[in-house]
Amino acid sequence: MLQINKLRADHVIDFAAEELKKYLRMLMPGCGEIGIAYAPDATDGFRLGLLEDFSLENEAKDVVFDDVLHIDTDEQGGIIAGSNLRSVLLAVYQFLKENGCRWLYPGVDGEYIPIADIHPVRYHKMADTRVRAQCNEGGEYQQSMIDVIDFTPKIGLNSFMIEFDNPRVYYDQYYNHWNNTANREPEPVHPDTVLQWKRQCEVEIAKRGLIFQDMGHGWTAEPFGIDTSWGWIGRPDQEIPEESRDFVAMMNGKRKLFNDIALNTNFCMSNPRARAKVVKAVSDYAEANGHVDFLHVWLADGLNNHCECDECRKMIPSDYYAMLLNEIDEELTRRNLPTRIVFISYVDSTWAPEFTRINHPERFYLLLAAITRTYTQSPDGADDAAAAARKYDRNKNHYPSTLGEYMGHANAWQKMSPGSPKVCYEYHFWWPQYCDLGTVEFAKRIYEDVAAYRREGFDGITEDGSQRSFFPNGFCFYVYGAALFDKNVSFEELTRDYFSHAYGEHWEEIHAYLSEISRLFDYNFLVEQTRRYGNFLSDERAEAMDQVPALLDAMLPKIHEWRKARYRVQTVSMQLLEHHAEFCRGIAKAGALRCRGKEVEAYEAFREHFIEFGKREQLIDLYYDHGLCTYAFKRAMYHKPGTAVSRSENNS
Repeated sequence: MLQINKLRADHVIDFAAEELKKYLRMLMPGCGEIGIAYAPDATDGFRLGLLEDFSLENEAKDVVFDDVLHIDTDEQGGIIAGSNLRSVLLAVYQFLKENGCRWLYPGVDGEYIPIADIHPVRYHKMADTRVRAQCNEGGEYQQSMIDVIDFTPKIGLNSFMIEFDNPRVYYDQYYNHWNNTANREPEPVHPDTVLQWKRQCEVEIAKRGLIFQDMGHGWTAEPFGIDTSWGWIGRPDQEIPEESRDFVAMMNGKRKLFNDIALNTNFCMSNPRARAKVVKAVSDYAEANGHVDFLHVWLADGLNNHCECDECRKMIPSDYYAMLLNEIDEELTRRNLPTRIVFISYVDSTWAPEFTRINHPERFYLLLAAITRTYTQSPDGADDAAAAARKYDRNKNHYPSTLGEYMGHANAWQKMSPGSPKVCYEYHFWWPQYCDLGTVEFAKRIYEDVAAYRREGFDGITEDGSQRSFFPNGFCFYVYGAALFDKNVSFEELTRDYFSHAYGEHWEEIHAYLSEISRLFDYNFLVEQTRRYGNFLSDERAEAMDQVPALLDAMLPKIHEWRKARYRVQTVSMQLLEHHAEFCRGIAKAGALRCRGKEVEAYEAFREHFIEFGKREQLIDLYYDHGLCTYAFKRAMYHKPGTAVSRSENNS
């Protein structure tokens, strides 16, 4: 009988042992029961513990955040160890991967577990990127969140972020069926339920020892008694407490909510009493939530929305932001709190401070959020010259379009906070993912972006995006996790690995088919036009989209036949391709009209398509975010001519 011995008594190692047992029994259904015991002096069986428990060298520079995996096993057991508790769990999954297991999508149906005897494994590696994370976005429902948290370490990620004190806005987008009310009746959930669900997610994150990142926007309003939980929904009737009126940013001579949206409203940062309220709110939160590893303190969302009072005009917002961060640091130090604070280079705070330095950079992480970048190319390096040339212009700013220029701004920020590690907040899995209908080209962009960030000295990436970004497959997410963990893995190797496990013996034909879809829709064309809200006029692209239906008709009979697979995950992969074919058919029809300048006809075709395809959402909603996908296409190709696109729309 196989035996698993835990050299430490800890809940993360407990979970790692249970996961090892579960998958060993699935790999070898005839192996019988596998025992688990706390046995710090064990010398046989599978032994789980920290590197130091086995007198192994630990090359981690930061043992809390750096993941070192060590595996030395044979058919009967051996050492599975890590630099920290989380790394032990990661090492378990790596051991299982070396024995043929794969996790291709969240959930049980996303597992590829062969039936095979285990073989010896020798493996030792420190992850090449320190922080490897995702953050909630889009329309989320609770079972999906639990499944995705479980999926996170299985693909080599080590961190999970939950934005907002109460993330009701993202849950509302799912449960109120954003952009799909024609097919699904809204089923609102109470904010108290969402808060309970967030706590459940935090427990699942802690169970796996994942780095927990928390909060983000909201600090510019909540400390003043202004509710931001409605997200980006404008509320003209929302009142500002009279005692807080003087603390709200002044614009055009008035202190009021920016476009009626509390989340997008900044505060008067030159006012020391206002800063003191924010300092207290951040410090109180840090003291009450000691389980938070990285506490994000961001300014308001939106852009060109900073205070225009005489005092605030004396310096740019980032100078006052740095003052605020120093005051937070002082208060946290006074309270003897070790909380690490993440500050953000984002929209108006893209520009580094001109006068104010961070006093104790060792407490802080710098987060670059290049939200207005193009996704048509990865940079060769930071464009410091372009960053220096673009000057801050209060509430009239034009923002960078290239990642290289954004990196130049991050370098300028780092000079004002020397020693603060820099990480980035990316948006691949927000709207850009939907611009590559075949996924193949976009996966390559992610792979190249990861390498570009690493070259510029970034210590991590947190992806802002839907937890349901697996349509028609999870290749992009798989590439993201693998490329962050191992800089030497090739894109070609990842392609073969993912597609061969997801589609079995037919993987090369499926890869060629999806590559052709990427070519016909032209990812670079779609992502650039969508980013700029372009006119989409192109006879060439229209003619390419005209070819899509014939490609689909040729492949669908094969895909239908190939659903009869030995492994459930391959059946699911083929089923997703069947749904995806009909998705592509509708987009091709409407897109060709749009590219020929027939805006009214294109609008109606898109509208009909998304209503019809929305009927499928319940069948595939673990993998596909209908609300966010619809929003992405509304950004340019699908919106009523002459109207603007709002994130809070719920058109059916």
